[in-house]
Amino acid sequence: MWLPLVILMVPVVFPAGRCFAGALAALLAAALLAARLGPVPQLPVLLFGVEIGVLLAVIDLRTLRLPDRLVGALAAGAGLPLALLAPARIGPALLAALLVGAGYLLIALLPGRGLGLGDVKLGAVLALLVGLVAGWPAVLAALLAAHLIGGGVAVVLLATRRRRIFPFGPALLLGALAGLLTAA
Repeated sequence: MWLPLVILMVPVVFPAGRCFAGALAALLAAALLAARLGPVPQLPVLLFGVEIGVLLAVIDLRTLRLPDRLVGALAAGAGLPLALLAPARIGPALLAALLVGAGYLLIALLPGRGLGLGDVKLGAVLALLVGLVAGWPAVLAALLAAHLIGGGVAVVLLATRRRRIFPFGPALLLGALAGLLTAA
């Protein structure tokens, strides 16, 4: 039912020839969400979030940056409609965003290059969105998945003696997707 909408949205964000892998990732993520959640009122908002999320992942992979404008667009464009659809979850979702954001900020302020401030903001926004859709268990699953993915990448990079800095945004986004897909 939602697949035609997904297929129509992908070329808008990823014009032909610009990022074929990004377009495929967006299509796959959107199809997985649509198949898992079915025709729920939150789905069109989540499909918008998928498009922005994949765009953020592509930018982070290429530049090690997460543009504030896109993170803000994700927060406002998905957060406000999701809050209107689930007003009872606003408080817990805001608490999740605050705790994740504060925890990541502490990590970012440690000496070294653990997390960037873009990762801090994206982590807080994703905790808010996942919390609004599926609650605390999904937020915890998203965090676990993100850190398992990021840790796996770090282990591979260390084992192959490659660069030490890598983008964490894609792991956060994949973790959020995993959290939503595993939500009961």
